[in-house]
Amino acid sequence: MVQLADETRNKISLKENRIFDVHSANLPGANPGQSNHWDFEKFKTQLKINVIKIDDTDMEFDLIGVDAALANALRRILLSEIPTMAIEKVHIHTNTTMIKDEILAHRLGLIPLKADASLFEYPLDEDDAQSSENTLVFKLRVKCTQRTDAPKGCSIERQLNNSKVFSGDIKWEPLGDQANSLSDVRPIHSDILIDKMRKGQELDLVMHAVKGIGKDHAKFSPVSTASYRLLPDIVLKRKIVGEQAHRLQKCFSPGVIDVCPNSDGEEEATVVDARSDTCSREVFSHADLKDAVELYKIRDHFIFSIESATSKSAEQLFVESVKVLMSKCDVLLKELDESEQKMES
Repeated sequence: MVQLADETRNKISLKENRIFDVHSANLPGANPGQSNHWDFEKFKTQLKINVIKIDDTDMEFDLIGVDAALANALRRILLSEIPTMAIEKVHIHTNTTMIKDEILAHRLGLIPLKADASLFEYPLDEDDAQSSENTLVFKLRVKCTQRTDAPKGCSIERQLNNSKVFSGDIKWEPLGDQANSLSDVRPIHSDILIDKMRKGQELDLVMHAVKGIGKDHAKFSPVSTASYRLLPDIVLKRKIVGEQAHRLQKCFSPGVIDVCPNSDGEEEATVVDARSDTCSREVFSHADLKDAVELYKIRDHFIFSIESATSKSAEQLFVESVKVLMSKCDVLLKELDESEQKMES
């Protein structure tokens, strides 16, 4: 009974048609039959962060020993509450291309910019005057012309100059002292296609980028994706050999189940990498295998993935999300203290 209770507390059970033990408690980490008082020392002991892989833009790590509420709070902050710079206003002086003005402005707003938002102030309102403290100015001036050196019979695009407009054609125009205080301000990717043009067509635009958060508009979100999933756990209840072993292997994602000779010379299935499983539960469609396998997810083990869409790395964004969450906690504690003082007075 004790072992069953521990499994219910620590694991989510995946069955053929249902998922069991998904309930949550009123307090994060609280379980029936246990002392649920907050113990900071116990929390520090249980909390673990293991980085699995990391590079300039992507990071995958394990967040262990926390409740889903905390993991989801960090995910939501990453998506919508870390400020970035994005194009907000587009002044179109000339647009003779096929793409409509409003579609063009929308495409430009979604181009990620290499600029540190912490160096800028939020605009007070839509009519707030632009300045070097709250605005970045970009210009895009491109005209499509006929090439005189194009070989005969080549494609139309090879006969033209500037037949395609890319994000690399956007140029930064410093305001005030920005040329001294900022450097290398530009679109992060130079190969994002903005428009296609033909001979004589032209674009002449001035763009204003401001500071914002994803809660206001998705273009300000600093991540391409921020997601998590629970760590899978696969338990084989009996020895599975021969043809059944190979069939079991095909029921899971590649690399999850390995089939190799055992001490008796039989080809036996073993679990080698449950982490890679997508939890399709295909094994339950095999009548002779579904009773031989138990599928779980570890309740407090989150596989977190972050892909940065800004000049900041995924690691830096995660640290910023923790700081934002800490500031929210400070505000809440302050409000509680003020409420308590008012009640006492």
